Amino acid sequence: MPELPEVETVVRSMAPLVGRRIVSAEFRCLRVLRGGNPDEMAERVRGSRIQAIRRFGTFILVSLQGGGYLIIHLGMTGRILLGGAPGKHTHAILTLDRGAMLYDDSRQFGCIQYSEEVPQRIRALGPEPLEIPFDQFAAALRRRKTRMKALLLNQRFLRGIGNIYADETLFRAGIHPLAVASRLSSRRARALYDAIVAVLTEAIAAGGSSVSDYVNAEGRQGSFQFSHRVYGRTDEPCLVCGAAIRRIAVAQRSSHFCPKCQKR
Repeated sequence: MPELPEVETVVRSMAPLVGRRIVSAEFRCLRVLRGGNPDEMAERVRGSRIQAIRRFGTFILVSLQGGGYLIIHLGMTGRILLGGAPGKHTHAILTLDRGAMLYDDSRQFGCIQYSEEVPQRIRALGPEPLEIPFDQFAAALRRRKTRMKALLLNQRFLRGIGNIYADETLFRAGIHPLAVASRLSSRRARALYDAIVAVLTEAIAAGGSSVSDYVNAEGRQGSFQFSHRVYGRTDEPCLVCGAAIRRIAVAQRSSHFCPKCQKR
């Protein structure tokens, strides 16, 4: 599933859409629409001009001039593509005054909706990992008696971090995925905070991790997968100490870690 760096990369590659007018819209799949009739939704956005595009966690918020939002979540295999020919997995087409935007999704786990305002379920997400002050982050850790991997996956704690970047940041900070958040010392909390910022920043600069179907809106893959130190490297040697990378299940998700470098 595209995480914060991938969605940020997609949003940046969608920049040419800002200022474009939606001439017509076609929504082909009810499964990816949230709370809307395809024809009614097409009518609502038709004629609107795209005012801004931004990321909120892993949601893409397309602000329309005059009010309203087109909200997109990529799910596991969703893709935003600028131009190109629609295919069998194309579920939405925005024809613009110059060019077009396609939404492709082979597994149909993503969603698109129109809303007059940002829905409460999105506004209720946790702070932005790249914006939260350290003091607020450390205080939030002290209040949580849960395992660190599960906490990083909790979108009410921080929005946008998923399996890949939870594993990578915990490794970078030297923290075991089963460590209890409230028991982290101030020094280890700081190490984790710095690791989150560093890993996410590096991943965005690399265009995200293309480990499955992910590409940006121009069809380009990211390259951060070549910098993964633990994610997807089960039984391979740790790049720091040489110990075999292990995989366990935490919060029903696979968690990759080094048993020597990462401590509880």
